[in-house]
Amino acid sequence: MPALETPQGELGWPAAEFGLKGVDGRLWSLGDLRGVRGLVLMFICNHCPYVIAVADRLAATGAELAERGYGVAAICSNDAEAYPADNFENMASFAREHAFPFPYLHDETQEVAKAYGAVCTPDIFGFDAMLDLRYRGRLDSAGRGAADADTVPELLLAMQQVALTGRGPEVQHPSIGCSIKWR
Repeated sequence: MPALETPQGELGWPAAEFGLKGVDGRLWSLGDLRGVRGLVLMFICNHCPYVIAVADRLAATGAELAERGYGVAAICSNDAEAYPADNFENMASFAREHAFPFPYLHDETQEVAKAYGAVCTPDIFGFDAMLDLRYRGRLDSAGRGAADADTVPELLLAMQQVALTGRGPEVQHPSIGCSIKWR
């Protein structure tokens, strides 16, 4: 199956409200997740090789963003019946395995992915303090490869710029990954 890229799209649209169950058993809303500087939502899944390759970097970047005042959450929207590796129990195991310091939420109806226009895993959305979209791009310049000293932490730098200027970077590289598995 060919990889998909996140589309270049409009920035500035507001985050859509939702209520999703996390692997911690809690129901999470946009307001619960929002940080003082904004919010980063990452649409991921458990079985995608692109996500598996960056899962530990997602966790580390999420922790750093939280330290900087951003709320962070990951959302799995894949059809868990057709892809049992992405079911709720396996989501909990995946979050533990990679020591996610943020909520991992189950979008069982796929309505949240549709509301955000998510297309692939990972698909990363960065919102400012007013919850307007300022970044949609990849985690870093290493992509699916191993990070090294030359890897540019694009998400982290973008959200730092958002905090300082209220705007995301002019150049945003698309994320590449497996398609969301729709019902």
